[in-house]
Amino acid sequence: MFLGMEWYWWLVIVIVFAVMLPLKIKFMKWWGRRGQEKRNHQRGKWGEEE
Repeated sequence: MFLGMEWYWWLVIVIVFAVMLPLKIKFMKWWGRRGQEKRNHQRGKWGEEE
């Protein structure tokens, strides 16, 4: 027992974080690419080339 929780709950928490971290990184990269594509599309659409 550690901080009032059994060992297997800590194992579950560690596994969840181990799965979520790569998914979050992948999502953030995708979101950044999507935002950049939107900005590039709008710039070309209105003729505001930089």
